[in-house]
Order: sequence, then structure tokens, then C-alpha cells
Amino acid sequence: MPLAAAITGTRQTGHRELTWFSDLFGRYLGPWATPDARFYIGGARGVDSLSLLWLAGNSKSLITVVVPGTVAQQPAEARQAVERCRDRIDEIVELGADELRTPAFHARNRHMVDRADMVLGFPLEGAEGGSGTWQTINYAAAQGKPRLIVPV
Repeated sequence: MPLAAAITGTRQTGHRELTWFSDLFGRYLGPWATPDARFYIGGARGVDSLSLLWLAGNSKSLITVVVPGTVAQQPAEARQAVERCRDRIDEIVELGADELRTPAFHARNRHMVDRADMVLGFPLEGAEGGSGTWQTINYAAAQGKPRLIVPV
């Protein structure tokens, strides 16, 4: 059965060079990025957008982008990444939340984890706690799903 993995990560990526993230994804996404694998990505800025760009350019894996409302409601960086990768995105799921607040983001995270076999988490180093990334990782743990956690 092909792997389905949810990717979650920090929105704060300005502290690292883009090449650093490219190398990181090559090491930690690359081994899972087979042609029959599916990745669920949150469609936000930061790790979501960077991992989308990396997977679209470096794999033949299936890609599903999940947003809490609509793609049009996402930050510019995220919308640009989705547009740039449109021909490589297999599916875009717009959950249609009216307000983009914590409950909508948690619903998006649960949607991805519920459909995944595992979670690949890229939290901000030293920031374990209440972030959306950790909420997603902890939700996966509660579901008994494997997690690969790589602090950035």
C-alpha cells in the first residue's frame, strides 16, 4: 500500500537560507517521495510552501494541498507556491471555513492527519508547546500514527 504522509511545520523560516531547507527536505522527505506516495500539505507560508515547492520540483509523488478556507484566503507566499506548482498538485481541498482562526487550522490539521499514515513535522527549534505544528504532531500521536520530527 502506498505511503500517505502529512507535512506540518513552522511558518517562521526566515532564520535559515532556502538552500538549507532544500537540503533538509532532500534528506527527510526524499526517502518517502516515491511516485506512488501521497503528501498532504497545509497550503500556508513557511514549511508548507517550501515543502510544496521541493516536492513539486524533486519528486513524482502525489500532492494534496489542504487549506482551512480557500486558497484565495491564504497569504501571498502560499498562493504563489500553489500557483507555481498547480500542474504538479493532484488535489486542492478547500475546507471552506468562514473565519481563519485556530479552530479552522486545527480542522485542517486533523483532515490531513486523518488521511495520512504518518506525519513529518518540522517545528521551530526550541518551541515545543502550543503551536499548530505541535498540535498536529500530538494529534497524530493520539491516533497512534508514526511521527518524524525534525526541528528547524
